[in-house]
Amino acid sequence: MKKIIFILFVFSTITAAQELNCRVSVNYESLPVNNRELLVGFGNAVEAYMNTNQFTGLSWGEKIDCSVNIFFTSASGDIEYSAQVVIVSTRPILNSERQTPILTISDPTWSFRFEKNQPLYSQASFDPLTGFLDFYANLIIGFDTETFEQLGGNPYFRKAFDIVNLGNSSSYSRGWERNSASYSRWGICEDLLSDKYRSFRESFFIYHYGLDEMHLNRNSAQEKIIQIINQLDEMKRRTDINSVLIRTFFDTKYGELIELLSYDPNAELVVKLKRIDPAHAARYDEILK
Repeated sequence: MKKIIFILFVFSTITAAQELNCRVSVNYESLPVNNRELLVGFGNAVEAYMNTNQFTGLSWGEKIDCSVNIFFTSASGDIEYSAQVVIVSTRPILNSERQTPILTISDPTWSFRFEKNQPLYSQASFDPLTGFLDFYANLIIGFDTETFEQLGGNPYFRKAFDIVNLGNSSSYSRGWERNSASYSRWGICEDLLSDKYRSFRESFFIYHYGLDEMHLNRNSAQEKIIQIINQLDEMKRRTDINSVLIRTFFDTKYGELIELLSYDPNAELVVKLKRIDPAHAARYDEILK
């Protein structure tokens, strides 16, 4: 009987595994003192929500390292808040002590209600606080999954888009609506689920496969990493790729690309990078130095 109980305990522990190892930081400096006092414990509540919820319904292996950095920008009364948020996720490179950046997003528009000591829990209806956290949890999990399985993030990107649509229909629609800003939640989901970017997402997987085999065959790994640059350059010649998804990729990866390509500098690749990622064009000259 004890053996059966132990097996059931182990099984329930595995199936209930959470996906995220999330660190949360909060900056209240722009708020009045009264609101800072009302928000004591907010960061801990968000961190607990991200780390104790199970977002996929699946058993999970190694948790995804990520961070949510919240910068409060304004308060209206005692419970209405606005904030800017920076979301970062990484994963280990196989047989290496290094981490590769997977996602870096600066989201400028988050509005929500929070009362002092308010518990956070998943809700059936849209909530602008937990809905935002659910959205980014699914985005983080989706991007991480795409590094191990081609197009493996689809279920999580669809969940994220469902949340976007709920948010857009709510009284807290700002930040959830379709717009032409350099970053939007709607825009990144729309890009991820569009056939236009399917080949890019396939190359995204191959890029990380290359990183993981770097310790075995550097030349083969380098070819896989370069593939995504050639893929994007080809897309650029055919159509406009100035999209939320591609900007997010380069905001996340430009530093790593500079480091990786500096081992074997190639002027042609630098020209391509400048063409497809003009925002970081000046930095790519470092490859040739």
